[in-house]
Amino acid sequence: MTPEEILKKIENMKKGRLKIYIGAAPGVGKTFHMLRDAHDVREKGIDIVIGIVETHGRAETEAEIKDLEIIPRKKIHYKGKEFAELDVDAVIRRNPDVVIVDELAHTNAPGSKN
Repeated sequence: MTPEEILKKIENMKKGRLKIYIGAAPGVGKTFHMLRDAHDVREKGIDIVIGIVETHGRAETEAEIKDLEIIPRKKIHYKGKEFAELDVDAVIRRNPDVVIVDELAHTNAPGSKN
C-alpha cells in the first residue's frame, strides 16, 4: 500500500461515537429505549448488533429485542460458578457498525476482556 493510499484510508475512516442512556433508578426504561433506538438505526441501513443486554426478566424489554442480531455471550468459569460476559473477541470478529452494550456496572470475572 502506498503512502497516498494509507492517507486516503485514514481520511475515510469513521470516527466513533458513544451514546449513553442514563436513568434515575432501575426499571425506568433505559434498556427499552436503547433497543427501540437500535431498530431505528437498523432501518437506516446501519449494521447493528447486541453485544450484551440484560432484560432483568421484563417481558416488554425482551419483546423489544425482536429480530436484532445477538452476539452469544462468553462463558467464564470462576470459583465454581459460570458467568456469561460480553464476548469482545466475537464482537471484533463480527465487526458491526454499532454494538449495543448494556449493564457495564459490574466487576468483570477474571478472563473478561472488557
